[in-house]
Amino acid sequence: MRFFLLFLLTFVVSVAGFGQNHNIRGFVFDKENGEPVTFEKVKLLNDGGTVVNGAMTDINGLFSIPSVAIGDYSIVIESTEFETINQKISVTKATGITELKFNLEKIQNIKEIEGVSITAEAQKNKTQIQVSKISMDKATIERIPTIGAENDIVNALSITPGVITTGDQGGQLYVRGGTPIQNKILLDGMTIYSPFHSIGFFSIFETELIRNTDIYTGGFDAKYGGRISSIMDITYRDGNRQKLSGKVSASPFMAKAVLEGPLGKKKVDGSPRMGSYILSAKHSLLSYTSKSLYKNINNMSTSSGAGMPYTFTDVYGKITLNGDAGTKFSVFAFHNRDSVNYSIADLSWQATGGGINFLLVPASSKTIIKGHLTGSYYKTSFKEAETQPRFSAVGGFDLAFDFSYFLQKESELTYGLNIGGFNTNFETYNEAKRKIENSNFSTEIGAYLSYRYVTTRWVVQPSFRLQAYPSIASVVPEPRLGLKFNATEFMRIKLSGGRYSQNFTSASSDKDIVNLFNGMLSAPSNIQSTFVNQYGKERSPKNGLQTAWHAVFGFEFDILKNLSLNIEGYYKFFDQLSNINQNKIYEDIPEFNNKADVEKKDFLIESGESYGVDFLLKYNLNNSFHLWTVYSLGYSTRWDGFVEYFPVFDRRHNLNIVASYAFGKKKNTEIDLRWNFGSGLPFTPTSGYYQPDNFSGGISTDYTTTNSSNVGVLLGTFNSSRLPAYHRLDLTIKHKFIFKNKMELELIASVVNLYNQKNIFYVNRVSNEVIYQFPILPSFGIGWKF
Repeated sequence: MRFFLLFLLTFVVSVAGFGQNHNIRGFVFDKENGEPVTFEKVKLLNDGGTVVNGAMTDINGLFSIPSVAIGDYSIVIESTEFETINQKISVTKATGITELKFNLEKIQNIKEIEGVSITAEAQKNKTQIQVSKISMDKATIERIPTIGAENDIVNALSITPGVITTGDQGGQLYVRGGTPIQNKILLDGMTIYSPFHSIGFFSIFETELIRNTDIYTGGFDAKYGGRISSIMDITYRDGNRQKLSGKVSASPFMAKAVLEGPLGKKKVDGSPRMGSYILSAKHSLLSYTSKSLYKNINNMSTSSGAGMPYTFTDVYGKITLNGDAGTKFSVFAFHNRDSVNYSIADLSWQATGGGINFLLVPASSKTIIKGHLTGSYYKTSFKEAETQPRFSAVGGFDLAFDFSYFLQKESELTYGLNIGGFNTNFETYNEAKRKIENSNFSTEIGAYLSYRYVTTRWVVQPSFRLQAYPSIASVVPEPRLGLKFNATEFMRIKLSGGRYSQNFTSASSDKDIVNLFNGMLSAPSNIQSTFVNQYGKERSPKNGLQTAWHAVFGFEFDILKNLSLNIEGYYKFFDQLSNINQNKIYEDIPEFNNKADVEKKDFLIESGESYGVDFLLKYNLNNSFHLWTVYSLGYSTRWDGFVEYFPVFDRRHNLNIVASYAFGKKKNTEIDLRWNFGSGLPFTPTSGYYQPDNFSGGISTDYTTTNSSNVGVLLGTFNSSRLPAYHRLDLTIKHKFIFKNKMELELIASVVNLYNQKNIFYVNRVSNEVIYQFPILPSFGIGWKF
């Protein structure tokens, strides 16, 4: 707390000190559609043509150049995609703000501009920490082989360093030892509780709308809170502010449509209008097409020849209003629905939500204000054969404000506040068939302060978050620190780490073999009174909050102009985790006061560790050939108070190789390849079988004559064996027909699991029947963009 107060005092002094300088501030837009031009370098030159200062546009196209002295200058924006801007400006006052706005025009025949060698990514690498962070835009996502001839961000997430997927079905990601509930996925600031459809190939997100995606696999700064493993921050673009446009596409997997256009009167100077709208919808077609095209492709369906039992629908809409000075206001809403009918289980879920986002640029202040108010509701149900149904629901709201103050040399000071509340309701059963249920309302309040200081060699970013959980009377201080040293022009050393906490707990167990049900609840209170960690230290947990420490250390190498290597080693210590108590056999009532907590509490406190090293090699040749190679070596363990075990996502080796090649006069033909190899996941072996008897006659039962028709299974040591390795090759071929009126017709052919590898998904222990992941899966799609 003393550190926080000292940092707050430093902030106040900094603002007062920097408040006496002139600031040049503005926005950069694409004139063709009114979209912000993101991560573009804006240079400030003096009369002699020397660069004296500069800035980079952010996700909203905003740039800010502080501390500009009185004089005559030129603003220069050079890009490989847009015509060069060179505008004269004069600063006549020592204080104040000069507001600018640029609408860039596309270059008709795009080519490399001589002298523009410092890309946006290279500049960010030198002025931002960039530890455990991967950024992807729409173009990057579209270079990854499609599934069912449809691009989706889930494919991009699955090739991120440190990310593990456990199969083609279920749609869950595990990030550097964290479970799905420990990953926070944001869409324009809103928390998305269930981002992936049950088929595992598709998410609820529309790739056509994605402006940028930031993936943080650990060590993220205090701007983000409420999760202990990772953050996936997805930003949608606004609608076209110049003309009506859109896209429609279809494949055997789904049909989708995107429609967008301007709002307001057309401007005389041809600049973008005052607002826009955008609508998107997609619906799965597998229930219609798979019975003939893929009738025997999935032996998890309810009957032979039934095809692929997946159904989903996603709808999204947004209206945006833009002010002349860059102020922006958006309102959006969405609805998602998903269901699957396996032979072993039925699963369904739906989510509905909406909210507002705003960006305020006060004319008399150098502080930029961003914020949102959102609300959503999510519910899911799951029913396995011969088991009790499970149910989970969560609904809540979130209000947040973020303030940014730009300093010299791309330094920045940000701070913010968010208030959230959510109601959870769930019902489930453990392996002993004991009911576990909970329903409550929880609130969270978070405040953070982050200061990024940039010099020629160093980038230092201390930050602090104060996370309060009033419903359980707990306040968690979360100090964090990021450092980067630009050792040479071509090598950088970086590190980050800090403290993290979260209130959410999964209504499933880390010990589940196949995790299809992912219900949620707030931090449980029905936990054991004492916990002994793996180092023999005993303590008394006050609540069921989940907490962790992160430490990341890495290097960045620019081997060649177009070839880079990123190496990161990481360690995550999950000092407190909450998990469903699979050992519960008694109700927690006075009658069983003499029984141990681990036999009657709904949840158990656990701990765990994850550590490893990730390698990312990237190569880009003239925007024609792209190579992305990721290798991850990881170790994950959990300690339940008695034994240490490997969780189901502990994959020792994971390799992804993605290659993309565009050719032709207009580079309108493209071939994409992805090969994934993952070493075997842990499973619990079968040690034997027996014939169970329920002793219906009590102690007089004659076990020699009451033969049961059922077979009991004796299990070996938990997760002590490994499944065979997983590997798969995917191929996509695309061709675009580009017409004079800028309309495009795209044909896509794709094949999943090209060499038809049999990867295990599930094994019936009694019958020994093996259910495999998807076999070879060809598809064809067509898209029309106007």
